[in-house]
Amino acid sequence: MPIHPPPPDDLHGLLDAFEHGVQAVVDLGNACHEGDFDTPTECPGWTVKDQIAHVVGAEKALSGMPSPLAEPPLHAHPWEALGRLNAQDVEARRAVPGAQVVAELASYLPDRMEELRGSGATLDTVVGGFFGPETTFGAQLRRRIIDVWCHEQDIRAALDRPGNLDTAGARLFTAAILDELPRLVARAAHVPPGATVVLDVTGPVLARGGARVTTGADGRPFGEVLFSGHGHASGEGEEPSDVTTIHLTTEALTRRAAGRRSTEKIRYTVSGDDEVARRVLDALVVTG
Repeated sequence: MPIHPPPPDDLHGLLDAFEHGVQAVVDLGNACHEGDFDTPTECPGWTVKDQIAHVVGAEKALSGMPSPLAEPPLHAHPWEALGRLNAQDVEARRAVPGAQVVAELASYLPDRMEELRGSGATLDTVVGGFFGPETTFGAQLRRRIIDVWCHEQDIRAALDRPGNLDTAGARLFTAAILDELPRLVARAAHVPPGATVVLDVTGPVLARGGARVTTGADGRPFGEVLFSGHGHASGEGEEPSDVTTIHLTTEALTRRAAGRRSTEKIRYTVSGDDEVARRVLDALVVTG
């Protein structure tokens, strides 16, 4: 089943999605009272203000502005190497009032969008940045949309202001999770050959993706994509494999896949093997 609503796949749609995501962070920041900025979030060691500082710092770094010199503390960050790089921008704004950090992001957004829209880059243009010179503009843009949306959801969860679970950011992140599912099922969760795992996402983003574990030519487990329109690589005539279906919401899926909540802290139901489902969910972290 395709993702519904579908994620954007053209340059104009992706740029609009990015602008919408950053503006949502600005709007949440503008709605904060002074004490709200110090509220801890599900991203370890980071407050609401830190989330906003990260967004503005990352975008300025990607546009070539030098990062402020600040040594971050050893927080229990889920992405240690890249996390400490990002945390420099956060640490540099520790003493800056939250409203001022929001104003910095709000004033920079129009310049950033003008830069992105006027760059002349296509989705296939090779660009530099955090992820190396082989990154394409399209891949980097998708990753930035997902990152900003995840941090927006961090802020919303901390302030108990749920929303935007059906936006382009949510749809792109759901698509990225489904793309990673075959590898995670076969290689990270160690689901045995012959078994099939299906994720059934019930909304607001509706999606269904699955992987059937086979044995590759190298003798290693291989996750074969289901619902792709192609037949099984191992051919016809095999007995149907055991199927485990994990039913969960867009919020539960994306909070788990962002590494923000453990398997124990999300709600899900299982049709099939509970232990297989647990192993898949424990392995289902795709950010970083």
